Amino acid sequence: MQVLHDAGPLPEFAGGTAVTIGAFDGVHIGHTTLIAETRRLAAELDCPSVLVTLDRHPATVVRPASAPPLLVDETQKFELLAATGIDYVLVVHFDGERSLEGSEEFVREVLVDQLHARYVVVGEDFHFGHRRKGDVALLEQLGAECGFKVVGMKLVGVPGLDGPVTSTRARYALAAGDVELAARLLGRLPEIHGVVEHGDHRGRTIGFPTANVAVPGDILLPIDGVYAGWYLRPGDADQTEAHAAAINIGRRPTFYEESGLLLVEAHLVDFDGDLYGEQARVRIAARLRGEVRFDSIDALKQQLGIDVEHTRQICAAREPGL
Repeated sequence: MQVLHDAGPLPEFAGGTAVTIGAFDGVHIGHTTLIAETRRLAAELDCPSVLVTLDRHPATVVRPASAPPLLVDETQKFELLAATGIDYVLVVHFDGERSLEGSEEFVREVLVDQLHARYVVVGEDFHFGHRRKGDVALLEQLGAECGFKVVGMKLVGVPGLDGPVTSTRARYALAAGDVELAARLLGRLPEIHGVVEHGDHRGRTIGFPTANVAVPGDILLPIDGVYAGWYLRPGDADQTEAHAAAINIGRRPTFYEESGLLLVEAHLVDFDGDLYGEQARVRIAARLRGEVRFDSIDALKQQLGIDVEHTRQICAAREPGL
């Protein structure tokens, strides 16, 4: 997969392209369905497949006070997109000026002049342009004028669940701590990325050392609590090592009378090593319990022992999905 930017330079795409457009936050199963259809059409036309996305969530520009937290950071988003087999990702810079751009202007500038689109694949709820006034019907009208066809795909559902898969629905599930539902919507286990930083080393003093993962502030975290999952680190020969991990997301009320900083701490089960400075990937499989304040350190240690054993059992019975 090659990442392009609308400021150029771009390939000529003389033979045209099959294109899909969207924010693709989370790269959930609805997104991968759109991408698969785009790739199918590209193969049929013997032309490249291109995914068009923005360099930020549009809400951060048009309504920053209510912009939603993101399901994935940019690096993870590109990793997930690369795994779909898409040929190119075109990243469009989005700012105040772009937010005022009309729907027709966007279509002619990006889809026609830059990409020479022959097919454009979007979800049936797709909107674009100033105040999101553009929709599938307008895109079809412009396509008829500009020489490309439009595929407006029905939204994807999950067997046994009512309603379509959306990034918003995945956010609600994750924010509620329902990581199993989030995983069904995403098509994979939720993952947290960040750098391992030094903390107060309190975990080590009580016998449960943790990797303190610094997560960007615009990334959505599950509700406070203790989770079972895996800590992924690069191994030999480009292989990934998956270590069972008891993961605490919260503010450690046992140690702080007032609300402390929100932290992501991963205790790697049966592991002893230095993780500082690593780019951590913490994959979450199940929620064990909510975060609570214990009356004593001994009570906390006893519960942590239970959490670790529960984690060990869950991870032994499941695959990390590498």
